[in-house]
Amino acid sequence: MSARPAMSQNDFSPLQPPELGAWSPALSVSVVIPAHGGPHLELTLAALAAQTYPGHLMEVLVVDDGSEPPIRLPEIRPDNTRVVRVETGWGISNAVNTGAKAADGEIIQRLDADMVACREHIEALARWHHLTDYLVTIGMKKFVEVPPLTAGEVFRARRLGELFDLDNAVASSTEATIAKTDGLRGSRNPYHVCTGPTFALPREVFHAVGGLDPTVARGEDTEFAYRLAMHGVVFVPDLEAQAVHLGLPAQHRDRERAVRAVEPYLAHRVPLRRDLRKDRGRRWLVPYVEIVLDVTDTSEAVVRRAVTAALDGKLQDVAVTLVGPWSRLSDGRRSVLGDPCFELRLMRDLFAHDERIRLIDEAAPTPAPTPFRYRGPVDVPLHRATLERMVETAQKDLTGVLVVDLPDGRTARLERTSALGRARLLAAPDDDLDAVIDTTHGVRHVPPERYWPPAAQATPPPSQATPPAVTIPAAVASEPAGRTLLGRLKSALRTG
Repeated sequence: MSARPAMSQNDFSPLQPPELGAWSPALSVSVVIPAHGGPHLELTLAALAAQTYPGHLMEVLVVDDGSEPPIRLPEIRPDNTRVVRVETGWGISNAVNTGAKAADGEIIQRLDADMVACREHIEALARWHHLTDYLVTIGMKKFVEVPPLTAGEVFRARRLGELFDLDNAVASSTEATIAKTDGLRGSRNPYHVCTGPTFALPREVFHAVGGLDPTVARGEDTEFAYRLAMHGVVFVPDLEAQAVHLGLPAQHRDRERAVRAVEPYLAHRVPLRRDLRKDRGRRWLVPYVEIVLDVTDTSEAVVRRAVTAALDGKLQDVAVTLVGPWSRLSDGRRSVLGDPCFELRLMRDLFAHDERIRLIDEAAPTPAPTPFRYRGPVDVPLHRATLERMVETAQKDLTGVLVVDLPDGRTARLERTSALGRARLLAAPDDDLDAVIDTTHGVRHVPPERYWPPAAQATPPPSQATPPAVTIPAAVASEPAGRTLLGRLKSALRTG
């Protein structure tokens, strides 16, 4: 299980799971079931009591989220089942987090309290985790009306079809997405189908991304899955992990209100949902792109120009991080004009109160949960179109890192957070992350002309026409067209 194959994008084809019933499990599983009341909990537990996964490797934690009266365990249940009471907070996310903190298993299996899983459900999802440790496995579900059933009948049934009219069940929309994308192998955003009722992941991964967000009242599973994607996991649906959901989903009862309720949460926290961020002039909790500029030993005038360009681009959904030795600044008595840190202090006083700008000593390994990060020379300000076009290029083929080769030998780069996360999971301490990303997502080098386009100039007579030149930055557009790109760049840097 220590193997970590470098899978490309979400293509988990290199993994070959064992046949159900023909292998020997070794990892322990904690099934976490959030419940408020739980009218069908006895059926859920009866199905878990009949699982093919070894009982000594499975525990079930029923998280009582303020039920009145408090939940009591039914007679038919797995041997290692216990109730965990929520002491503070409320809601599904808080309950799942409470259960995960109390869990002993190496795998966390999330399951709803109104789900009846087939006998092989836990085994089907857990078998993948015995192959490698950066997967999230997803079970299938269908929605059914609740028939008159007893826990004993559920426990004794060999197949779900003996209990439920599966021919008239309402299929989950996620199953259609899975089918259209070659089992998610070809999905651009596989986290979309990782919805709450049944999924499994390593306990370490659950805690590494911070668990579910208890401030998200609707769409908490999608938001959590998005952060898992930024962490670099691979999502694996298993069609043999079948289950039924007792009762129709909220979208069937009041679709319009269900959609409206989830939109604000996802709009602020899932930047890849561009369809939810169409309001002009808005600021969002998680930006689309983090622009990282190293301002060490740089003048305030150069940094001011770079920050202004960064915030004034066509792509407005950004935040700027200025990396420098800010901790060097003290608030003790000093000579204001003779301060050896005069430029650095000037920058701090200029930018510290802008909520779009962060001042930090060292950039984080990844910008998660922000999906993209730009890094480039601070003395090469962004063109208004730079970020928009870099993201457009990277999104065409889901490139992991897009590198723009600047004329002076330096580079500017757009990094995909999910690719960085994957590389950090796979790489040894001394490995080149770009080499790993090139294997999993691709690293692409491009010339600068499209990303720092030339300024508009009057068209000369045909006899005087010259090839177009790249303008970096745009401020030098008025210079003679015949000057070389490198010369214009050097001139621009000197004037900065």
